[in-house]
Amino acid sequence: MPKKPSKSPAGKGPRTPARKPARVAAKRPTAAPKAITKTAPDVSQERIVRALETIAAHLSAQGRPAVEAESFKRADAYVWHPDGRLAAVPRVSRVELFLLKGVDRMRDILMENTERFANGLPANNALLWGARGMGKSSLVKAAHASINAERKPADKLKLIEIHREDIESLPALMEQLRASSFRFIVFCDDLSFDGNDASYKSLKAVLEGGIEGRPENVILYATSNRRHLLAREMIENERSTAINPGEAVEEKVSLSDRFGLWLGFHRCSQDEYLAMVRGYCSHFDIKIDDEALEREALEWSTTRGSRSGRVAWQFVQELAGRLGVKLTAR
Repeated sequence: MPKKPSKSPAGKGPRTPARKPARVAAKRPTAAPKAITKTAPDVSQERIVRALETIAAHLSAQGRPAVEAESFKRADAYVWHPDGRLAAVPRVSRVELFLLKGVDRMRDILMENTERFANGLPANNALLWGARGMGKSSLVKAAHASINAERKPADKLKLIEIHREDIESLPALMEQLRASSFRFIVFCDDLSFDGNDASYKSLKAVLEGGIEGRPENVILYATSNRRHLLAREMIENERSTAINPGEAVEEKVSLSDRFGLWLGFHRCSQDEYLAMVRGYCSHFDIKIDDEALEREALEWSTTRGSRSGRVAWQFVQELAGRLGVKLTAR
């Protein structure tokens, strides 16, 4: 009899412990999502967002209608944007062709090639490579302006600049230009590629080798400090790491082979540098004693550590500012 009351707690005993596991089990599902959200990497979400934005941009560009022929009558020069937009350039930053000194041979070759293309005759893509500041991009812009100087509006060449980082969108640009009645120079300044950059393959397909090929009304001009558009150490690295060094190097070096014209620009002599300075001073009517001009120009090039057309132009700007002369042609 005295032991009976002790059974009721023992009878209830199994129920009390049974509630504790239930509570623990109920809490576990709520704790798990918190641990997941804390450990989930934000980087993967950012990558998904960027990928979706890229896909949307490509779909938007593909959905845009082709550029109408009338739109090319607004200007002679445009800048290509990878979203499918061509921005007109009312006034091109350039120098007159006769002011480019020390590049006579390259000038004559490029002018002849450009004129043939403008007249509907076969012409080659051109790679202007070599020393910095020797007028590679200036020559392209000056040749375009010179060819257009005496041509009727309907026969003028259109200059379209594509930035180096937008090379992958080059096929989309070709698709827009192919149907136009105008003729186009597609120009890429300071073209080069890094080790893991595969965008050069888009350029190779457009130059030669693709199914569609380069449109008959388009020619490509590019400038670069490198003859093969790749740094020397990159080429050497390909040789040292590839199973077949020759093939690895050939794939990348062959890009420059697809330009029919290679125009090399080299450092100018002292006489050529002084001729550039005198040409600018004469064109902009900067009056200074020739002996003083020569002395100051040489001193300027010494402080810069080089002689080039760019250095000559920088000296003329400094001289004109000091003498209070505006750089407007007479």
